[in-house]
Amino acid sequence: MGESRLIHGRYRLMDRIGRGGMGEVWRARDESLGRQVAVKCLDPLGPQRDPAFGQVLRERFRREARVAASLQHRGITVVHDFGESEGVLYLVMELLQGRDLSRLLEDNKHHPLPVGEVVDVAAQVAAALAHTHDQGIVHRDLKPANIVRLDDGTVKICDFGIARLGHDIGVTSRLTGTGVAMGTPHYMSPEQIAGGKVDRRSDLYSFGCVLYEIATGVPPFDLDDAWAVLVGHRDTPPRPPRRHRAELPGRLEGIILDLLAKEPDGRPASAGELARRVEELRSAPASVATVRRAVGPGPAGRAERLPSWTRGFRPGPEAARLTPGERSPSGERPASGELPPGGELSFPGGPPTPGGRPVPSPSLLAVLAERHHAGLGLGRLGRWAEAGEAHRAVAVEREQILGPEHPDTLASRYEEAFTLSRTGRPADALRAYKTVAEARIRVLGPDHPDTLAARQEMGYVLAQLGRPVDAHRVYLSVLDARERTMGPGHPDTLRCRHNLAFNLSRLGRLEDAYGMACDVADARARVLGPEHPDTLVTRYEVAYVLGRLGRWKEALQAYREVAVARARVLGPDHADTLAARHEVGVGLGRLGRAGQALDLYRRLVGDRTRVHGPAHPETLRARHGVGVSLGRLDRWADALAESREVAALRERTLGAGHPDTLVSRREVAVALGWLERWADALTEYRRVADTRERILGADHADTLTAREDEAHCLERLGHAREAAELYRRVTALRGQGLAGGA
Repeated sequence: MGESRLIHGRYRLMDRIGRGGMGEVWRARDESLGRQVAVKCLDPLGPQRDPAFGQVLRERFRREARVAASLQHRGITVVHDFGESEGVLYLVMELLQGRDLSRLLEDNKHHPLPVGEVVDVAAQVAAALAHTHDQGIVHRDLKPANIVRLDDGTVKICDFGIARLGHDIGVTSRLTGTGVAMGTPHYMSPEQIAGGKVDRRSDLYSFGCVLYEIATGVPPFDLDDAWAVLVGHRDTPPRPPRRHRAELPGRLEGIILDLLAKEPDGRPASAGELARRVEELRSAPASVATVRRAVGPGPAGRAERLPSWTRGFRPGPEAARLTPGERSPSGERPASGELPPGGELSFPGGPPTPGGRPVPSPSLLAVLAERHHAGLGLGRLGRWAEAGEAHRAVAVEREQILGPEHPDTLASRYEEAFTLSRTGRPADALRAYKTVAEARIRVLGPDHPDTLAARQEMGYVLAQLGRPVDAHRVYLSVLDARERTMGPGHPDTLRCRHNLAFNLSRLGRLEDAYGMACDVADARARVLGPEHPDTLVTRYEVAYVLGRLGRWKEALQAYREVAVARARVLGPDHADTLAARHEVGVGLGRLGRAGQALDLYRRLVGDRTRVHGPAHPETLRARHGVGVSLGRLDRWADALAESREVAALRERTLGAGHPDTLVSRREVAVALGWLERWADALTEYRRVADTRERILGADHADTLTAREDEAHCLERLGHAREAAELYRRVTALRGQGLAGGA
């Protein structure tokens, strides 16, 4: 393809940045959006190729490209577009600023990477693989050249789905005389070599080969003959990594050797399990001790003042003076930014810029990127309060060294806002998102995907705050921009339409919500597939609206279908599968089948406890369902005991003002009322109402419902005048809300 060629009237090829068996990769300019992208060009129809076979490959390409485009994760290269131009298939991706692991090793003269960087790569790739494997997608060709470390420390996996196309086209794989598939022999799993079934555990084996190489400098079977390499993978135990490099932590060696088990059942069961083991390695006491011995003791009492998640981290000014080679073998990361007495950071990267801002060193930026990813990891574990602390601390340091409107600073502020919305602080989250959105409009433009993401989250928290009318306006505006810049079928556009449908149900426009949700479900089924997780999310929303419409029999059937599909696609223990099972319990309860609901919730409590632990929010949500079902069976003493215990656990783990805690408090009050303990019930109802008023405002719908509960208690206690006054106040506030919504 010639230079300056325009593909599809939109992508202008500028210069070739890569060439391989798969074809060519070009740096290009997206003329529509004014941004640089990478364009991978594949020729499925060489001079010897059958045209019919080429048509099959085109269909495969469209399917695989659509799958790749649907993957939405920070650790996976973003696919923007795909198509065909003059017989050449093309894939448009984000242009990555960094080096793949193969190039990193080559530039380092094949010396191994610092252990901290090895552990960081392990953590980030494991998280990305967990995301894709949960969606039933296997990479099949993980190798150093397909894993890129960006300049800011982010690690991304490339070429999902495209490796299999290369095999079919015949340019990355050949057959030996014995019929053995030859891909990239240094990273192939034994079952892949044997032509057997390849699943997510094959990816884990290949990634074990990658970790072995970046940790030791050589692949596990470093032989010149390709056949000998394959035989090594199939029959020979790998040499333990610490025989190449004695200072490697024993637990890291154990992780790598487990990944390289010959039998798939001997490897970690999932990438999620691998991610947990890597996090345990990072936080191991022995590793922390190694860091402290290497650097020396910090100021007395520092560890006691910092939150638990910072154990073993370096504070900001100490981290600023570290180069990657000085990081400990355990890969520990620095803590939040405490400043030295002078209040200024020391930057080894150079003197202050003319504007007065110091030039940060690459090592400091990498350290901050590691801490940013640590915060994301805490969020994935549901530890939102700790994640918020992490992102807040990184945002402060990024603002000091990069400026308040640098994209990295705004990324940290965005994640901080996200944690606020997940910890019962929607008003604070809204202010934070608004600040990020306004800055991104100035820096990136109003239609940039990051700007639209912040605005879309504003819609979410506006709905949380009981402002669905404002949320509706935001969603409509974002949807217009997404359709204009990305097209109506883009996954991000469909996600916005999904949110809009959900918000329509909040507005009471249930028929409109149902119609839009059905349309989005159909569109996602066409674009992503009928059992893609995003499609199932919207089918779940269809079931929710059916319930709101009182069509509980249909809702129950829809929830059951989603639960079965999720168990098949995601696995029976996946969080989304368990969530659908929970809603099946809700449907059973609404249809008066409380005994069946109680049995389902009890089984769900057992599964949630096994998967997440006894104090996890979702385990407690299932226990809440147990309490509600007990009440519906008129077992109010049992219901009261269960609800009290759940309320206490929620208050301890989520906070006294969290919405889930308040729901449990209300359930305690309901049980007390049924037991004719109205004075105690009044105390609980009033506590719920006061807390909601403080957090949500006096005119929020949930606050008004709580005040009505309070008035009902007053009525039952014989305080008719006080009850009537409270009812009048609630009615007036509801009237104001309706007038404002009009």
